[in-house]
Amino acid sequence: MNFEILGKNIKRLRSASKLSQKSLAVAAGISLPSVKLIESGKASPRMSTITAIATALNAALQDLFVPVRELHTVRFRSNRKMQNRESILATVARWLDDFNSLEEITGERVPFKLKNLGRRKSSGDIIKMAECCREALGLRSTEPIRDICGLLESAGIKVFPIQMGSDGFWGLSIGEEDNGPAVVVNSWERISTERKIFSAAHELAHLILHKDAFDVTRQEESEDEERQASLFASHFLMPNESFRKEWDEAFGLHPIDRVLKVKRIFHVSYKTILVRLIENGKANNSIFSEFQYRYFQRFNKKLAFKEEPQAESIEPAGLQKWDFYEDRLSRLTRKALDNNKISLARGAEILGISIDEMQDLLKNWEAVL
Repeated sequence: MNFEILGKNIKRLRSASKLSQKSLAVAAGISLPSVKLIESGKASPRMSTITAIATALNAALQDLFVPVRELHTVRFRSNRKMQNRESILATVARWLDDFNSLEEITGERVPFKLKNLGRRKSSGDIIKMAECCREALGLRSTEPIRDICGLLESAGIKVFPIQMGSDGFWGLSIGEEDNGPAVVVNSWERISTERKIFSAAHELAHLILHKDAFDVTRQEESEDEERQASLFASHFLMPNESFRKEWDEAFGLHPIDRVLKVKRIFHVSYKTILVRLIENGKANNSIFSEFQYRYFQRFNKKLAFKEEPQAESIEPAGLQKWDFYEDRLSRLTRKALDNNKISLARGAEILGISIDEMQDLLKNWEAVL
């Protein structure tokens, strides 16, 4: 038994659960010095003690013994105070290993199509890079992106929507050296779908523009690189030529309806629309307060800072969770199961569901509808 791995896993899971060492000691019915020794890897606890700790952490016993591969080429976007950073990285590492294993089993590995795109730094060149990226992915200059998860996966970029109950964690990207490339996006229900889509495009920008700046030990992001990634994401999702066309065609609408219609076409935030208007010289920074004022007049309610308005007076309605939905991992899992390459238990483990849920899913696959 490797007690060093045991200690690291207990510490990681305890931090993810936001428990202090003292709280874990009380919950597991052991002493605080024992917890400290176990986490440091200097103790050899009895199995009954380990079982009590697993129960206190609401974790499977095997989770305490499985070694976690360390990631190195990572860009992690979050508040610096993020306490469960290590836990997120461990979850991502295991997901990546499962994904790559399924690709090998099914023979469906997808090469990284954007690997050789160059690096440019000026604003104009970054916009050009967004255009080149769209072209490399087979998108027309006027074509909105309907399924960003599917688009990225077709380019060899794995997508992992991970639910973290925090709006202080937005996402991260992982380089090829760590079995990527991959982007991870916080899919917490309180984060708008528009924000999730933009985060995926933002992480794509880092994979293309900042390949040499991936370092898991880096705690603070470069403001310049973050601005570059946001500029890339904006023009990747909403090419300026297409934006101007849609904006001009909505000339006769109420200003709020006009913003909501165009944002829905491109699956972006209303703030992305307002920033683009500023970029095109059609507005100045006061447009943000002006939008809030006119939105209140139109709908008689205030718009919270992180809230995304819904199209209440025009069709179609606002974005739903299905507008940001990854399905390739499930598809590979099903193919591996159909060809008897993995067990039902392994399929459940990969998808993060119970055996009963896996059996029910299998029945529904066979039923079609």
